[in-house]
Amino acid sequence: MSSFDRSLGATQRWRLDVAYDGNGLSGFAYQPETVTVVGLLRETLARTLRLAQEPDVVGAGRTDAGVHAFAQVVHVDLPTVFFENDRGPDVGRLLYSLNKQLAGRIRILKAQPVSDEFHARYSATWRAYRYLVLEDLPPALNVTSAWSWTTPGPIDVEAMNRCGTDILGTHDFRAFCRRPTNSLTSEPLLREVLDVHWQRVDDEWGITPTGSPALRLSIRAQSFCHTMVRSLVSTMVAIGQGTLSENTIKGRLESLERDHLPAPAPPGGLALIGVGYEEFAGGPSGFVR
Repeated sequence: MSSFDRSLGATQRWRLDVAYDGNGLSGFAYQPETVTVVGLLRETLARTLRLAQEPDVVGAGRTDAGVHAFAQVVHVDLPTVFFENDRGPDVGRLLYSLNKQLAGRIRILKAQPVSDEFHARYSATWRAYRYLVLEDLPPALNVTSAWSWTTPGPIDVEAMNRCGTDILGTHDFRAFCRRPTNSLTSEPLLREVLDVHWQRVDDEWGITPTGSPALRLSIRAQSFCHTMVRSLVSTMVAIGQGTLSENTIKGRLESLERDHLPAPAPPGGLALIGVGYEEFAGGPSGFVR
């Protein structure tokens, strides 16, 4: 296929469901001087379709450097001329070509045409994350893996679930979020949390240092603010370890003060596992328990 300017003319909006390993990536959002999820997708799409310029890629939400995704969703508008043939778009061939070039750093799980009304971010009704904690009994290793956070035990899961109920519903999460640039300190950071639950999961593959079960947080909300999940994780783990009171989260949601709370948990334990959409938009991504 010869190269020509495909930046002009009619376009078709596509929804892409993608997964990625956050290690070695400087987060999700496009940054010209660093390697990011959006940057790699833009570059690979432009090269594969021989576009004159890189297309805009819009995601359901941003993830920080080191954070993973099993079910991120993006949309991109691509020239219809690429798909104009009697047989329709060869999606399988396109996915094969894109994934081969992305070489496992990002994997496009599914591609489907959608209406122009679909927006990866604004059409989403919820986002779901998972965080993995490895409970290390003495002697403590205090190490962090690329996919989990190893921290000293024992950890009281029941205590973490009790304080987790204080997160449910709509609250001002200023005490647990990094404020957006140029926003006022008096501006609320309201978020509605729909589900939150900790559970022990069997370590059938012997991943943990001691062979003990891992602790998994599942949390779902309409949206999250910056570092919200990781800040809640570190606070709940400290409660489970007995170094903070079970009333800590409730108190900070009321006071809005962050002083003397633990630093956010490491990014490696966090993964985006699902995004909710209505049927017109292709339904939810991922598998949320």
